Amino acid sequence: MKRIVKPVLAALLLTGAAHSAFADGDAEKGEKVFKKCKACHVADSDQNKVGPSLQNVIGRTAGTVEGFKYSTGMVDAGAGGLVWTPETIAPFVQDPKGTIAGTKMSFAGLKKPEDVENVIAYLKQFSPAE
Repeated sequence: MKRIVKPVLAALLLTGAAHSAFADGDAEKGEKVFKKCKACHVADSDQNKVGPSLQNVIGRTAGTVEGFKYSTGMVDAGAGGLVWTPETIAPFVQDPKGTIAGTKMSFAGLKKPEDVENVIAYLKQFSPAE
């Protein structure tokens, strides 16, 4: 299998070093940030759009939403063990193409760390397992 996840993501997964960075996000502010995502995603239902539904994303294996046609890169990431957590979502929403090679996600990424924290707080609301 090709190496598709950047070393920084692997390091976060192994150390859990970023966990506390996501404890302070503001879901209300995250809802505003999520407006950048709404053209392709929904978080409050299981509806797929251009991108897969993000309902229950936290705790889900990458590339596994029923009925959505993922890129090979995303499927391979999931098969390689990538599970979406606040620590794994963060680098992906900051730099999708740089984090998972071959992803179909064309979004350039969120550049402000507070936007990342806030959008993750917003997504947590729709992932009851979190």
